[in-house]
Amino acid sequence: MASTRLAPAPTSPRRAASALIGAVVDNMRRNLEPLRYSTLAPSHYTVYLHPREHARLEGIIPILQEQTLRALAEELDRMNRPSTARRFFSRLTGGGGPEVQSAGDWRVEFLPDPDGDMAEGDLLVDSELQLPGRPDLGVGERTRRITTVHAGLRTTAREQTVTRTSATTPAAVAARIAYRDDSGEHSYDVVKDSVTVGRGGVAFPVDVRIAASPDVSREHLRIRRDPASGAFFLIDLSTLGTTLNGRHVPRGFDDREGAKRENGAETALPDGARIGLADTVFLEFRKVG
Repeated sequence: MASTRLAPAPTSPRRAASALIGAVVDNMRRNLEPLRYSTLAPSHYTVYLHPREHARLEGIIPILQEQTLRALAEELDRMNRPSTARRFFSRLTGGGGPEVQSAGDWRVEFLPDPDGDMAEGDLLVDSELQLPGRPDLGVGERTRRITTVHAGLRTTAREQTVTRTSATTPAAVAARIAYRDDSGEHSYDVVKDSVTVGRGGVAFPVDVRIAASPDVSREHLRIRRDPASGAFFLIDLSTLGTTLNGRHVPRGFDDREGAKRENGAETALPDGARIGLADTVFLEFRKVG
């Protein structure tokens, strides 16, 4: 009688808790902002896990948070520890280079993925860094967001900077967006200078959330209003493209070495326009006034 050989059990895709700590430290290194006299590091991090992974770690999350904060502090100390060359240069110049410091009190959260997008073993780290404003240019608060996604052996990063003008956002409706998606007819009044449109998700906060197939990106496009002129501009952030009155607009980001960074490309929006999201959902844009 031939013996039956059992196939080896598949290895679990789970990640060691130490890998989660390392992923947060890696995200911090990617989101540093050099200033004249110091370099800022983000202080607030959100880590998303598959619900089963989160349930497995739930009992040790307080310890995991404490050790992650400790690892972040140790990494700052390491970056501020002068090398031999740096000590020599400091003696020559009489200065020691900008210190790396946290932008605020450290805070780390570990949460389950609420959207069901992550596979077991996937890991997403999100950090936000408040950047100094530029009052001389009429630019107020800026927030840079770095999202790192670890899936299998691949790590990708996405960078987004949102700028808010120092002037108070007008309460009056500047434009109106009408559209139909899988959940019905909708209308959205544009009352601020930056509006993001897409399917949204755990790491993709959007103002206009579209119920549609994955052809529509989580963060598909952004509509920007210039407060000085009142003109509107369209920025394509999608995978499958955005059209304006039937013509494709240039992509507003570059994908370099797994990192998605906006490149400043934008297209002027006429007062009335039809905007296509991957030829799946169409927005009717109308400027008001």
